[in-house]
Amino acid sequence: MSTHGFMRIIGIDPGYAILGYGVVDKAPNSYSLVECGVLTTDKGDPMPERLKRIYAMLMDVIAEFAPDAAAVEELFFNSNAKTAIKVGEARGAAILACANSGLTVYEYTPLQVKQAIAGYGRADKRQMQELVTRICGLSEVPQPDDAADAVAAAICHGNSAAFIERVAAKRSGGTG
Repeated sequence: MSTHGFMRIIGIDPGYAILGYGVVDKAPNSYSLVECGVLTTDKGDPMPERLKRIYAMLMDVIAEFAPDAAAVEELFFNSNAKTAIKVGEARGAAILACANSGLTVYEYTPLQVKQAIAGYGRADKRQMQELVTRICGLSEVPQPDDAADAVAAAICHGNSAAFIERVAAKRSGGTG
């Protein structure tokens, strides 16, 4: 928990053409959406330039919103190995931006995100979007889908953070 009485979390839905991000504030019993959107790269640019752009844009977002932690969605198995590798590279650039900004990075599988938001891992995209909208008290679903997915990752961490802190305290001999 930060010194301002809430935890600010950036969620990231990795991609190399479109990377979704969502920044939420978690108070003791509520969430509020601070900002969400997407970072995009040009299809014609070489991959090293795209990764550099993702890194730079995400560094700017982190500097602007000053989150306390980052929640990055892990890759879902993709049958196209070339695409999976490129998304993995973009995910690496995103994790590096978070780490170089001093953030602790927490990683969650799509199943863990769905379980944290919907209570079960088989929720579909529409159900997840409706729940994210309700949890953050919004009048409409965050757009585009990549941004909504990133907000879900941030909420997932918010729901998991207290448990993670208790486990860490026990491991270090604390009373948590």
